[in-house]
Amino acid sequence: MKKILALLLVLAMTLSLAACGSSATGADGIADEMTSKDGKYQVAFVTDVGQLKDKSFNQGTYDGVKLYANANGKSYKYYQPANGNEATDDDRVDAFRLACDNGAEVVVAAGFLQESALRTAATEYPNVNFVFIDGYPIADDAGNILTNIAAVAFQEEQAGYLAGYAAVMDGYTKLGFCGGGGGTNPACQRYGYGYVQGADAAAAAKGVQVELTYSWAYGSSFSASPELQAMATGWYNNGTEVIFACGGSMFQSIAAAASAEDGKVIGVDVDQSFESTAVITSAMKGLADATQWAIAKHYDGAWAEIGGGATSLGASDNAVGLPTETWSLTGWTVEEYKTLFNDIASGNVTISSELVVTPESTANVTVNYVE
Repeated sequence: MKKILALLLVLAMTLSLAACGSSATGADGIADEMTSKDGKYQVAFVTDVGQLKDKSFNQGTYDGVKLYANANGKSYKYYQPANGNEATDDDRVDAFRLACDNGAEVVVAAGFLQESALRTAATEYPNVNFVFIDGYPIADDAGNILTNIAAVAFQEEQAGYLAGYAAVMDGYTKLGFCGGGGGTNPACQRYGYGYVQGADAAAAAKGVQVELTYSWAYGSSFSASPELQAMATGWYNNGTEVIFACGGSMFQSIAAAASAEDGKVIGVDVDQSFESTAVITSAMKGLADATQWAIAKHYDGAWAEIGGGATSLGASDNAVGLPTETWSLTGWTVEEYKTLFNDIASGNVTISSELVVTPESTANVTVNYVE
């Protein structure tokens, strides 16, 4: 995958130095819905499964749409495919068609589940550009890469590693991971396997053993549910100290269980410390900044730089990290975090990006898989 080397100059991303939750992007003061005078909406967003205001993946991405449109005088609108978490590819195609027929010049699509619908929409609307967040290049039915789709992905394994390392360095030795997508979402898989690797490295550094309960149960739709909350409650009651809530609105159920059982939570995608006092840190990626950058490529006449290609963003781009403005860890300092972050960015610390559904136990971490 190619990397756009000028990204830092365009975005001035500061994830490793600042909080990046929706409350920190500045988008909260911009309306989610607007009324266009001509009934046309130039920048569109098609949501992933889950809620628009999930305070995670959907919301973080849409923040980027709102921020760009508001700053540049563009009309904007979001579209949620019909049938919610049970949306089909046809439902997603309908949402894309509605966006394009309503005047969209560039459409931002969130989540890997959009692949089939994006293929259809990009073929039907060749003059519309599509930003595929957490995506990859897509070919048409003839095998030709669609150049009106730009894929933007993140090295979530690095953020997951930092979160796992931080938890163990802060004294937690009984960890949990609840992942979204049922084990088929590449971003969540990278987060999860990175989390295990980070916990293992910190455990080795401290000379301790870590137990990690790991599951994709109740997370296929990335939604909050009584079943997920009950499972998390059981984990906390059985000794789990902190759970990585890796999957959009799943956070709500896990945070509720943590608050009730005096447990702790690790947030995902954005700084979720604003949502619960149980949050110790969050594994973040620069959704809003990357979305603004990609939309700007369209309006700046530079789409050819990213259309048809894949951009992979990580620590070397300052596009993943932990929030430092809301730092609450007491066993690991911001300065120590920055040292590790720089080692990852420079390649001195390497992290596997393999898509692992069920990580094996390591020398320092015993993984207990729950189906």
